[in-house]
Amino acid sequence: MNELLTNCRHLFKLDPAKDISDEDLDAICQSGTDAVIVGGTDGVTLDGVLDLLSRIRRHTVPCILEISNMASITPGFDYYLIPMVMNSTEKKWMMDIQHEAIKEYRDSMNWDEIAVEGYCILNEHAKAFEQTNCELPGDDDVVAYAYMAEQIFHLPVFYMEYSGTYGDPELVKDVKEQLHQTKLIYGGGIENNSQAREMKEQADTIVVGNLIYSDINKALKTVQAVTDMN
Repeated sequence: MNELLTNCRHLFKLDPAKDISDEDLDAICQSGTDAVIVGGTDGVTLDGVLDLLSRIRRHTVPCILEISNMASITPGFDYYLIPMVMNSTEKKWMMDIQHEAIKEYRDSMNWDEIAVEGYCILNEHAKAFEQTNCELPGDDDVVAYAYMAEQIFHLPVFYMEYSGTYGDPELVKDVKEQLHQTKLIYGGGIENNSQAREMKEQADTIVVGNLIYSDINKALKTVQAVTDMN
């Protein structure tokens, strides 16, 4: 997992609750992206996760499950991401759910395949923001969360999630300046090559998700836009 995080520049994120044709999914898996994440907020079921997993497994691209609920956890993925929602107002989303998962799955967990994400949700209209009872942080708060992720919790990943809205590149830059070991992932609202490059200039890794379902051709082009950068 550490090797993937170190070298990862681009990720596609597929939602188990959304339909995608075999043709589009094959194009995603063959695009040259560094890995495909399976994850979402609403309607994530084990059946939906397993369906995507079986289809992605026809290809060699690494496959990651971002865990959103315990009912959809399954073996078979290359890697697993465990979010800790740092700007949630409820301890449940920072520690309690993770605690329950550890109790149930501890004996089968391979930590070479697992990374915990410091998750900061920055779109107050996003379903994930509402579901996890988040509070919208100011810029200084976001920078402080990033500092905590690295210096207090020693997390390998800090994820700035704008969830369908394009974020602030200057804030992403400020966050990146706080991080030396922890990798910064940006996700949200990327709709074209220019935005993909702009956010990749600041973050270690960008995630493209909603664009897959609205304009598959533009989504595919973001891979080359990022890999062409130095």
